[in-house]
Amino acid sequence: MYRVWLSEIMLQQTQVQTVIPYFENFLGRFPDLPDLAAAPADAVMNAWAGLGYYSRARNLHKAAQLCMSQHNGRLPEDFDALLALPGIGRSTAGAILSQACGARHSIVDGNVKRVLTRYFAIAGDASSSTVDRQLWQVAESLLPETRMADYSQAIMDLGATVCTSKKPQCATCPLASGCRALAQGNVLDYPGHKPAKSIPERETHVLLLRTKSGDILLEQRPEKGIWGGLYSLPEAADADQARFQASAIITARSPSPIALPAFAHIFSHFRLIIRPVLWDGCTAKSQIRDNARMRWATPEELLLLGLPAPIQKLLKRLP
Repeated sequence: MYRVWLSEIMLQQTQVQTVIPYFENFLGRFPDLPDLAAAPADAVMNAWAGLGYYSRARNLHKAAQLCMSQHNGRLPEDFDALLALPGIGRSTAGAILSQACGARHSIVDGNVKRVLTRYFAIAGDASSSTVDRQLWQVAESLLPETRMADYSQAIMDLGATVCTSKKPQCATCPLASGCRALAQGNVLDYPGHKPAKSIPERETHVLLLRTKSGDILLEQRPEKGIWGGLYSLPEAADADQARFQASAIITARSPSPIALPAFAHIFSHFRLIIRPVLWDGCTAKSQIRDNARMRWATPEELLLLGLPAPIQKLLKRLP
């Protein structure tokens, strides 16, 4: 049940091929629920770093700890108790229980939504409450009396590998003869979406302070927001603010800043332009003023902390 839970959380908003190496690495480090619950938060975030949507990792860790304290170290098999755990919604709870326990519960994830909206030609924005209710009603009406695990896996796999979003394999689909969208000749019109908006662009300067021994200054980000809970480089709105922030941390004998090449990182809802500013070989003050979330990390510690993927790449490119 632990493996099913982990895979379902990782597969939320992430493709299978991306998840596989993370899943294997995560299981290698935290092979069961007690191991995950006992692990330091930094170790969990380190294992998740690069997979994105980091609230999933924080909720996974919190849920494991709650299972230890409230459910005898196991995931509950009761639907409502499972649903009450952090990071587990209605569809995820159904997926876990149907696949791990054979219980009759519906799944309405993105892949299933695509299959159902096309097969039954359910029009409208699939994220709207009206269409969502309709999809749940249809999904529950289709539940078989037996082999729930097989059925759940089959309908999710159908959406992931055959009834795909851009190039559906209708010629080989086992449901093609009854698919209303295929009969209408407008398969790609389903599921319906809100009109696409242009992706805005943001910009940030990151302070890359490195001592002569190779220590890097990190700042832990708030749990809410992008890269929540991960360690990253301190940020500033512009170059002047970056220099002002750096002056509070390093001594006057430290070298002048060097602007490194800017690069972009794409999020689901905006494009971030990252402008790194490097202070190399700097001498750090003994105290980091008024900021308990900052710390100096040695090169060895950098390998153990959860860092955002673009920051990891930036640090690896440093000479």
